[in-house]
Amino acid sequence: MPVLIVIPARYASTRYPGKPLVALTGATGVAKTLIRRSWDAAMAVDGIDRVVVATDDDRIADAARGFGAEVVMTAATCANGTERCAEAVETLGGGYDIVVNLQGDAPLTPAWFISDLVAGLRANPQADVATPVLRTEGQMLTALLQDRREGRVGGTTAVFGADHNALYFSKEVIPFTGRSYAPTDQTPVFHHVGVYAYRPDALRDYARWPQGPLEQLEGLEQLRFLERGVSMLCVEVAAKGREFWELNNPEDVVRIETMLRQMARP
Repeated sequence: MPVLIVIPARYASTRYPGKPLVALTGATGVAKTLIRRSWDAAMAVDGIDRVVVATDDDRIADAARGFGAEVVMTAATCANGTERCAEAVETLGGGYDIVVNLQGDAPLTPAWFISDLVAGLRANPQADVATPVLRTEGQMLTALLQDRREGRVGGTTAVFGADHNALYFSKEVIPFTGRSYAPTDQTPVFHHVGVYAYRPDALRDYARWPQGPLEQLEGLEQLRFLERGVSMLCVEVAAKGREFWELNNPEDVVRIETMLRQMARP
């Protein structure tokens, strides 16, 4: 079952223009762009047949080619990363049983998140799409709530049923718990990891559908699937001591650089 990873990246981000080319300094003191670190994360995954960067911007394309990435140019009219993945697959001519969308703002994504995601979709033939979720500890939940209190749109949370099919995703912190947790306490809130694995038919259908009201309100591309009744599997992944955060706002740079330094400690 050939697997393709697409890293969609655009320059004109509403919250953080030019985000893919932002430099992040790791523990060694070496600065690498966000798109480079996302590429490195994709290349660390075993069992992947091909990795491409999909963009509409020559600056991102030039930077990606500069470190050896394969680039697929896509239209500036793509509304989100899923649409960009769909166009990239069409341009490449298909031929993949699973397409993974590793968004270009998630350089801290561990390789096993993607491996577990692909395995989960393979093991559940009734699912058309799969996405990872990470149970939060008190420290992460506090960070999510702090972002909302300060008016920042930070991480996304997910709720799902007993069959692990997604019920909803939100930029609000759901479900409401009404209590506080110690930093290492397990909580009932799941952080949605912005990675997706699609079956090709679901990805192709997605690109043909217009945005629904929930997708427009929340600004979350995956809600288009839920609004169309598509089965979306939430695959719980384990942190294994690693912290995870996406680069959504300029304030996240310091947080991610701190996490990069911590990852390098013995």
